Amino acid sequence: MPFATIKNKIRRACVAGLVAGVGLIGTSAARAADWCSGGVWVDAMLASYHIDPDPGTDFEQFNPGLGVECWLNGQWALTAGGFRNSLRRPSWYGGAVWAPEFVHWGFVRLAAIGGIISGYNYGSWGLGHNHTIGPVVAPIVMVEYKRVGANFILVPPIPSDNLPFTIGFQVKVKF
Repeated sequence: MPFATIKNKIRRACVAGLVAGVGLIGTSAARAADWCSGGVWVDAMLASYHIDPDPGTDFEQFNPGLGVECWLNGQWALTAGGFRNSLRRPSWYGGAVWAPEFVHWGFVRLAAIGGIISGYNYGSWGLGHNHTIGPVVAPIVMVEYKRVGANFILVPPIPSDNLPFTIGFQVKVKF
């Protein structure tokens, strides 16, 4: 078989694969839209405030990062993201958000997040290399107006890393 014929067959196979791949991506995007029927928010983690830290501790207050909230309906969401934490380490998180209808007041709603987060020393509670992956359960105050909002997350202390109660601040946009 001549080289030009082989080259054309490979080219056609690549084009067919590309078309099939684009079709799968389109199907996956449609499925994601079905999954996130309550809306998709992109979060930008900006800052944190540490409540009554031990004297002499030095926490980073600027904590840049990105995350996403996929709202399955009006009360439940899946969330994941990453940021530079207050100890200047990379952190990754994933979990579920519950925002029951009975705690919505206009633009303000109360919620809770439960999941896992990395980047902290969890001691005997931790998983993974050096016990740096651990559980997180935290209340959230969400303020939303149309397609913009903010999350105030009250992160419980992590005593094994001398981290006090911390308020995390995110801004977000709905897509």
